[in-house]
Amino acid sequence: MKQLFKVLSALIIATGLVGCIASPIEMTPQTEQRLSAQPPIRFLLTFDDGPSASSFWNPTMTVLDSLATNPVQPNLKAVFFVQTRAPRAGNSDIGREVMRREHAEGQILGFHTATHSHTNHRSLSPEELEQSLGKGSADIAAITGAPPTLVRPPFWNYDKRVFAAYQQHGMHVLLTDLSANDGKIWGFNASPRRRAHFLRTMSEVRERIALGELPVVDGVIPVVVTFHDLNRYTARHAREYLQILLDSARATGVKLAEKPFYDDTAALQRAAMARTVRDSSQPVKLPGLWNWIWGADSH
Repeated sequence: MKQLFKVLSALIIATGLVGCIASPIEMTPQTEQRLSAQPPIRFLLTFDDGPSASSFWNPTMTVLDSLATNPVQPNLKAVFFVQTRAPRAGNSDIGREVMRREHAEGQILGFHTATHSHTNHRSLSPEELEQSLGKGSADIAAITGAPPTLVRPPFWNYDKRVFAAYQQHGMHVLLTDLSANDGKIWGFNASPRRRAHFLRTMSEVRERIALGELPVVDGVIPVVVTFHDLNRYTARHAREYLQILLDSARATGVKLAEKPFYDDTAALQRAAMARTVRDSSQPVKLPGLWNWIWGADSH
């Protein structure tokens, strides 16, 4: 499995570097008509793998600064899926301080993993998985006062056993519609074709919106976007990414809500819960190559 990840990671990097990103899907009259009957969208921002434990220019702190102050919309709220027992993330004094700041600023702490490293939950024994979920839930509750209700499986991967364990801990799986593909791979963490990438993937999401596949919450359609707050490139370009999302929606003909991002924690929680996976047999659509990587055995 590790060798497979290496090969796939190399393929993803090579594809990005040579610029092999497909063009946006062309808007057909039928899609345009269907889209006009749909409500506007609001981007639901999520960040994986943090918090950063860096004492030198902490990227998670920089992301929080950008959410609070930016030229698009101030005081944005997001879901941060945290690694609570990773020594370079939440299992550190700095990491816990960052999580406390996230909670104090109205961000939502979701569970990613409580293993020593970023580990696929399917590879854990039932005892190891139970230990990770129990510890992670307690770690987050110690900061927020309540156990987490949202979980994002590492590598997007889960099966019926893992899904049932999440349910037993009151955790609901939130996947994504758009991914920045900014997970750090072998030290490479830039995104030279970020605009082209978001244009293509936004056009794919537009087709799903036109077909009425995404739910409406509080009068808008939540579109889930995934970044990685450990990525220093992402942190440096967080404000630019916000504008890229808006530009991609407009360029692909998708209507934006008056407030295109969530700035209310309760509304963010409602939207996130509405986008969670209801049962382990529910078919899901992952961005990019992930559905192909996991195949029919992925969920």
